[in-house]
Amino acid sequence: MRNKPAQSTNAVRQHWSIGIYSGDSPLRLHAPEGFQNPVLNYRDVSDVDGKLVADPFMVRTEGRWHMFFEVETAGRGQIGWATSDDAVRWAYGRIVLSEPFHLSYPYVFEWQGDYFMVPESFQADSVRLYKATRFPEEWSFQRTLLEGSPLLDPSLLRYNGKWWMFVETNPQHKYDTLRLFYANELTGPWQEHPRSPVVEGNNRKARPAGRVQVIDGRPVRFAQDCYPRYGTRVRAFAISELSTRAYRESECPESPILGPSGTGWNELGMHHVDPHKVADGKWIACVDGVVLKPIEVQASIVRSAERA
Repeated sequence: MRNKPAQSTNAVRQHWSIGIYSGDSPLRLHAPEGFQNPVLNYRDVSDVDGKLVADPFMVRTEGRWHMFFEVETAGRGQIGWATSDDAVRWAYGRIVLSEPFHLSYPYVFEWQGDYFMVPESFQADSVRLYKATRFPEEWSFQRTLLEGSPLLDPSLLRYNGKWWMFVETNPQHKYDTLRLFYANELTGPWQEHPRSPVVEGNNRKARPAGRVQVIDGRPVRFAQDCYPRYGTRVRAFAISELSTRAYRESECPESPILGPSGTGWNELGMHHVDPHKVADGKWIACVDGVVLKPIEVQASIVRSAERA
């Protein structure tokens, strides 16, 4: 996540927080009945002066959920971590990955018994691979997968014996250009697909919006709809043809799957989803949402005043 609109003269700012949705399909998700969202916001961040939390990704291991997400602090993103036994009640842990440049969108996944993370690192002009040396709290840089600028929200998929990566690349930050890369091995080398960019000039379906899924044998990618503003809703696209020569997709009938509620924590929009199957016909997902809030109500402002 990046390029959030600047603070307005009315002393308000966009306030992103994280929620949990559920449903019978990753394409049919909703807030659980009687459930109170958000489950995490900037007030839960205890080790840095957090301004927002967003872009959540989850993994489950040994019966415990681990969530990784962007924490914005001091003008740049770092990667925070929280845990839960039931995916309902979450406990913030700490910042687990920080660099001198902005980090967000921590795409965490397991591969061959190890955990890896590919966060957005656009300020480093690259896509970077990290590996957990002591999961979930310690991560080490492994190698650069792609170089260039910008490379936003890289989203990976292992499918038909190859690795695939979707990444948004418009240098003017219009969120309207989606490029596709592929590799035989996670560490590369990565090649651009001959049909790339697979989306061009369309900010309603280019920028990635969460973990790519395989549903009924077909890959489904999620995309931000950035009209009329950044991060308004999430759309879903079923990929009917994916090879090193061909690419074809169509929008799912259920799309858009997430959007602004008009009130509360996700009043203005939702721009991310990471669904997980927990039983037959039952899915849960971490999502995020945005609302405008006066700056003076934020805990960080209060703490600054108290220190003055």
